[in-house]
Order: sequence, then C-alpha cells, then structure tokens
Amino acid sequence: MQKLIKEYILKYLGGSGVEVPLEALDDAAVVDGIVLKSDSHTVKPLFFPGGDIGRLAVAGTVNDIAVLGAKPVALSLGLVLEEGFPIQDLERIVRSIKETCEEARVHVVTGDTKVVERGSLEGCIINTSGIGVRSEELERNLQVVKRYRRLKARWILDSNLSPGDKIIVSGAIGDHGLAVLSSREGYGFGSSIRSDVAPLNLVVSRILRVGGITAMKDPTRGGLSNALNEWSEKSGVGIEIYEEKIPVHEDVKAACEMLGIDPLDVGNEGKLLIGVVPEKAEEVLEELRRTKEGKEAQIIGEATREFKEVILKTAIGGRRIIPTPIGDPVPRIC
Repeated sequence: MQKLIKEYILKYLGGSGVEVPLEALDDAAVVDGIVLKSDSHTVKPLFFPGGDIGRLAVAGTVNDIAVLGAKPVALSLGLVLEEGFPIQDLERIVRSIKETCEEARVHVVTGDTKVVERGSLEGCIINTSGIGVRSEELERNLQVVKRYRRLKARWILDSNLSPGDKIIVSGAIGDHGLAVLSSREGYGFGSSIRSDVAPLNLVVSRILRVGGITAMKDPTRGGLSNALNEWSEKSGVGIEIYEEKIPVHEDVKAACEMLGIDPLDVGNEGKLLIGVVPEKAEEVLEELRRTKEGKEAQIIGEATREFKEVILKTAIGGRRIIPTPIGDPVPRIC
C-alpha cells in the first residue's frame, strides 16, 4: 500500500503547499487551520464482535482528526449500497452511526447515497470525511512541550518525534483485526475476542490537557509495526520497544500463534500510539489509565539516536528489527 501510494498516487497528486499536505502522509491534512480527513470502509463482514461498519466509519475518521491534536466538529457520510441490500441491515448501520456520533460529540452534516447493481460489491461500502479545528487543549499541550525542547510544528505530526521521547500505547493490541478475522472465517475463537473500535477524541482531549505530547497515531492498517516505522522514517529517529511491556490479551496472542500472525502487524481501531517528552510520560500514562479506553496503557519504549530502525527488545534480552509489514496479514478489517 505504501509503495502504491508513493509511486502511483503521489506521482500525480500533491504539491498543494498547504500547512500539512497530502505528501506528508499524516493521518489528516491541514488547510488554512482546518483539519480535513477522508476514509473509505470496506470491512468484511459488516457486523463483527464489538462493532460494525457504521461504528468503524465514524471512529476511524474522528480518530484520524484527533491524533493531529484537533477537535472533530462535523462529518460527511457517503453510502454505496448493493441492490437488494436488506433495509434492516441499513437501519442497523445508520443507528450505529448515530450512537457513535453521540459518543464522539459530532454530527453528520452532509452526505450522498448510491445504489449499484447486484453483485457489484458485498453489501455496503461507506465513505466518511470529517473536519476539525484547533483546540485550547492543543495549544496548552504545545506550550508544555516547549518547556522541555524545541518544537516547530503547530500540530501533532508523525515527524515530531525526538530522541528521548517515550512511546505509550493506550491498551492491548490486535483485538480488532482478530475479531473481524474470526467472524469472517469462522475460526471459533469465541466471543472473548472483541473489536476495540471506539472514538478516542475525548480521551485525546484529556491527555492533551496534561501536555507534553509530540506525536500521536491510531495504529490501524499494519498495526503497531507500521505506525512505528512511519514515525521512525518521518522523524529520522530509531525507536526501541520492549516486548514484555506491550499489552496483548492472551486469547489474541494464542490466536496469532495458531495463525502464524505477529500481533504487532494486526490493525487496531480503538488504540492510540503516543510520543511524549520523558518529563511528562508518567503523567500522561496516569491520565490514560483513568479512562475506560486507557486502563491497560503502558510505556512500551522510546525514541533514540543510537540507530535508525525500529528495534524490539525481546523478553529474553535479545533484539530484532521490526520491519514495515509486507502485505496485510488480516485484510478487509477497516
């Protein structure tokens, strides 16, 4: 996907000169102080343990706006439905969209609906776009960062990480991807594995008030491995993470071992990856753990100038490079 985007899309698009442009490949763009994000959702199946395509569509867009430090304020909704799609399923999806919007305190304000011929797609595809604005929490956060080191950026960007910054993950990884895969393929992992899909903008607001955050990302496609490698490449730093500190539920770990999948490569839809100046890391961690979504948060590593790769320090004291995932071990999860 990264190669496809860089070689065949950015080759023709980009060059806008806006504050955070397309070619930055951050989670959203910034144009004249407005954060803009667009997402298309092709998850299969449409309904899975812990969520559905409607909740996924809202949470995915809201979270991509929030991790830049912005406050999401409005969404658009594009529905592409296959002829014959059950009306009860459509109503269930739209109800879920409404409930998730209420949870995130945003509204759908515009949209579009199309119906295509039977057999053209598998039921339903959703596109959501969203806009966000600067917040008091973001301004406070940046002021706190600047007490400890220089930071030119006006937003929370992938390129902001510096040596010494601590890396925090807000909870256990791999739940979403394994829940979708189990539901799709009928592996029978049981109802214990449930998607983590959730809007995180209110959690982001709380930790920004603590301050000291330099980078944030929701580790969706490609999971923790992909997100960390993006940070490393864009910030020009190495990152060392500690295997024993990375939270993974035992049922997810067992399922990954059975399927030959690394949980670090599995997508999440309700987790935050956070870079924070070391002086504020424990305070941010404590605030996360006060929230429902962040009870299992952990400091899992730090940025370094000693090397340029993402390195995993194993539980037995060894080290191995964590590369960007080649392919997607669990496709169609978002």
